[in-house]
Amino acid sequence: MAEIKDPENTIIITLKDGEVVLELLTDVAPNHVERIKTLARDGKYDNVAFHRVIDGFMAQTGDVANANMEKDYNASRAGTGGSDLPDVAAEFSKVPFDRGALGMARSSNPNSANSQFFIMFAEGHFLNGQYTNFGQVISGMEHVDAIAKGEPPANPDRMITVRVAADVQA
Repeated sequence: MAEIKDPENTIIITLKDGEVVLELLTDVAPNHVERIKTLARDGKYDNVAFHRVIDGFMAQTGDVANANMEKDYNASRAGTGGSDLPDVAAEFSKVPFDRGALGMARSSNPNSANSQFFIMFAEGHFLNGQYTNFGQVISGMEHVDAIAKGEPPANPDRMITVRVAADVQA
């Protein structure tokens, strides 16, 4: 695992193949970072499926309303919901969408981000300035690469647990 510099602003996602460590960009997207940490601390992301995974592009997850595998996972609804919290306004920046970047998913309204996010498999600079980039994978990208592909995947992988590093360190 990579060295964690700021445990309060680091997320650890446990996938079937191992842990993915995400460094959050509080100086770039403070409201999005706060939302992700709140939902992680509330356990809302645990067991949530990767409902849209496009090889060579990105893996999307975070539909806490419709993509919980322990409840009634409905592939036709996955990707249409969010949390019960209000939407978050866009925090666009000049941070590029490179491999491992974390982006906040949204509808056509730039200020509609809520709980869904994606991890880039490859560079996607056409997203720059269009979506909020709020973090970067610092270790475990090989586990992201192994996520089942599809829109939706036939047997979607899921985030087993999502934790703020400060809450799991001894």
